[in-house]
Amino acid sequence: MHALKYGGWSGLAPFMGDAIAGALAPDAAPGSIVVAVPTTRRREHERGYNQAALLADRVAARLGTPRIDALLRPGEGASQTDLAPDARRENVREAFAGNPEVVDAISGRHVLLVDDVLTTGATAGAAAVVLSGAGARSVTLGAFARALPTAAPGDARARAA
Repeated sequence: MHALKYGGWSGLAPFMGDAIAGALAPDAAPGSIVVAVPTTRRREHERGYNQAALLADRVAARLGTPRIDALLRPGEGASQTDLAPDARRENVREAFAGNPEVVDAISGRHVLLVDDVLTTGATAGAAAVVLSGAGARSVTLGAFARALPTAAPGDARARAA
């Protein structure tokens, strides 16, 4: 994931998107739509792409479901990378807005929300609130990776790793 997100390896997206599509397939009811978690304009400019959008494109193609840019990210919030869980939730609490151009396409539909990594769930939760507020019937998250909580020194999980 690090290579896709920070190393410019966009060619990894099809493999990762296929894995997400496989996991989401049972939830892809007729009429579902795929929505990517948007990144900030600055980060997309730095990377040359939004990694979640690349993944969502592949998921939509594999599931035969349309991908809709239903979320906007108008601000340039701080990176989530080094934030504690509470700070992450605050950082993305109002980071997303619904795209008024496609709000009718969301109403009453099941949304398959695609992101690269699930860490605390703060980003997915904030996005789901906006999608639900725009009329989504339900939201299911698909992510390629799940970050594990950091183990404290001496913790049994740290010794077992």
